[in-house]
Amino acid sequence: MCGLSGEIRFDGGRPDISGVERMTDRLAARGPDGRGLWSQGAVALGHRRLKIIDLSEHGAQPMTDAESRLTGVFNGCIYNYRELRGKLERLGHRFFSTSDTEVLLKAYRQWGADCVDHLLGMFAFALVEQDTGRLVLGRDRLGIKPLYLAGETGRLRFASSLPALLAGGGVDTSLDPQAVHQYLSWHATVAAPRTVLAGVRKLPPATVRTVEPDGRHQDHCYWQPSYTRRPEHAGMDAADWCDAVRDALRTAVRRRMVADVPVGVLLSGGLDSSLIVALLADEGQADLATFSIGFESENGEEGDEFTYSDLVAKEFATDHHQLMVPSDRVSAGLDGAIAAMSEPMVSHDTVAFHLLSEQVAKQLSVVQSGQGADEIFAGYHWYPDLAAAPREREPETYADVYFDRPHADLARMLQPHMLAGHDVSGDFVRAHMAEPGAETALDAALRLDTHVMMIDDPVKRVDNMTMDWGLEARVPFLDHELVELAAACPPGLKLAQDGKGVLKDIGRQVLPHSVVDRPKGYFPVPAIRHMAGPVLDRVREALSAPEARRRGIFRESYVSELLAAPDTHRTKRGANALWQVALLEIWLQTHGIR
Repeated sequence: MCGLSGEIRFDGGRPDISGVERMTDRLAARGPDGRGLWSQGAVALGHRRLKIIDLSEHGAQPMTDAESRLTGVFNGCIYNYRELRGKLERLGHRFFSTSDTEVLLKAYRQWGADCVDHLLGMFAFALVEQDTGRLVLGRDRLGIKPLYLAGETGRLRFASSLPALLAGGGVDTSLDPQAVHQYLSWHATVAAPRTVLAGVRKLPPATVRTVEPDGRHQDHCYWQPSYTRRPEHAGMDAADWCDAVRDALRTAVRRRMVADVPVGVLLSGGLDSSLIVALLADEGQADLATFSIGFESENGEEGDEFTYSDLVAKEFATDHHQLMVPSDRVSAGLDGAIAAMSEPMVSHDTVAFHLLSEQVAKQLSVVQSGQGADEIFAGYHWYPDLAAAPREREPETYADVYFDRPHADLARMLQPHMLAGHDVSGDFVRAHMAEPGAETALDAALRLDTHVMMIDDPVKRVDNMTMDWGLEARVPFLDHELVELAAACPPGLKLAQDGKGVLKDIGRQVLPHSVVDRPKGYFPVPAIRHMAGPVLDRVREALSAPEARRRGIFRESYVSELLAAPDTHRTKRGANALWQVALLEIWLQTHGIR
C-alpha cells in the first residue's frame, strides 16, 4: 500500500519542498486515499496513502511518534503487526492508532534498526530521528516493495518509483552501460543497486541504510537464507517435506488476509494461484473474489487459460470474474503500462497485469498473487540442466540456459559508446555463484534467481502494474519463512515431476488433478509476442523518433535487420528481440528522457 518520497540535505540547506511535493504527487496512483508532507531541518518526507489497515485518519502519514521524536513514511504491510503491537504494549509502549505504521515506529524505538528482524511482511520505509537528523531507509527481505534513490552533491532523494524521482528534477538520466548490458543479457533484469539510468539507484532488498546528517551512510544486509541441507531436517522423507511446505504455505496465505478491507486472488488457472485459492477455501474463506484475464489469439497462439481458472473457481465456489481483452485494447493499453514501469520490463505479461489490475481495482484494494513459486521451488525448464552441471561449470551453464544472448553478441548490437567493455553480466553471475552458502549447483542457481533475478523482474512487474491502479498485491510464496524452508528442501524434491514436485504433491491433495498435471502456462499476450498490428506500429515509431537517433543506443544496421523481419528474431530464451530493443527506447521516451 502507499507511496513514499523524501529528501535529505547534507550541505546545510533546507530540503526542496516543491520537489518533494512533485515526487509525492507523481505517486498519487499508488496512494489515492490521502496525501501528506512533513519537513524539519534538513529532511522532508512525502506520502500518498492507500487505506488498507486502520482506515481512519489516525493512520495518516507521515506519522510522528511524539515521545521518541521519530517521524516516518511506510509502504507495504506488516502482517504480524497485531502480535507485535501486543508485545510492544507489554514492553510499555502506548498506541494512538491501530495501524501497522505506528507499530513500525514503536518497533524502531524499541529495537533500533534491528526492528526489521521482527517484521513479517513486505515493506519499504524512511524514518527520521528528529533529535539527531539521522535518516533510516529499509526494504523487505525479498524486495517486494521498491525504494529508488537519486544522489547528487549535497543531497539524497528517495521515492517508491523511479518516475517519481524524475518528477522531482535534477536526476542524471544518462544511460548506465553496465545496466544496459544486464538488461540485454537477463531478459530486461537489472540487478540492485543499478538501474538503466546512471543517476538512479535502488536500495537492495533485505537492507537497512543509515544515513548520517553529513551524508555518510552504512548499509546492513539483515537476511540471507542458507541454500544447504540442515541438521533439523535430517530424516525427513518426501511426505514429511510435503507436509512442512503445505503448512508453511498455509501460514503464508493466512497471514496475507490481514486487512481492514476484503482480499481477493488473481487466479491464472496455474498451480500456484490455484493453490492459494484452495488453501483459503480450506481456511473457511467464503465468497472469495477471483479474477482471470485472457487475450485474443494471434498467429495460432491461444491467449487465455480460462479452462483451468474456471475449473478452480467452480471447485471452490469463488465469486469469479473473467476478463477477455481484444487485441486492439492491448495496443491501446501499452503506453499506460510502460508509463507505470519504474524500469523497462520486457515480459509481455506486464500489459496483462496492468489491464487486469485496472479492472480488479474497481472492486478491491488487495489481492493475493502466485508469483515466486517457480524461482523458489525450481519450476522453470532450465533447472534440470543447471542441477546436472559440475560446480566448476556452473556459471557457464547458467549463461547457456538463462541469458538472452552471449556477451560477444552485444558488440554488433550496441553503438561503441554503450559497450560496457567486459562481460559485466557474466562476471556478476560468477561472483554470485562463488559465494558460500549454496550446497549444489541448483542451490546456487536458485539463490541467484530468488534474490536477484526474480526481484527485478516478476516481483517488480507485479508491484508496478497493480499499484498503478491503487491495488495492493500480496505474494505468499515470498513469505520469508517459506523461502527459508524451500532453500533447505532437497533439490531432488523440487526438480521432481518436471519441476515444483513438492508443490504438485500438495496440489494433488487439494486441487483437481487436471490443474496440477497440465502443461506449464504463462500469461500469454500474443499481440506483443508476435509484434502484431498497432504494437508493431508503435515500435517503428519509437525507433525512428528523433530522440532515438540522437541517443544512438543501438547500431542502425542491427535495428534495420530486426525491423525487416519483426517476428523472426528471437533471443536464446525465446523473447522477441525487436520488442526487447524497442521497449528500452519506448520507456525512455515515455518518461521524458531525451
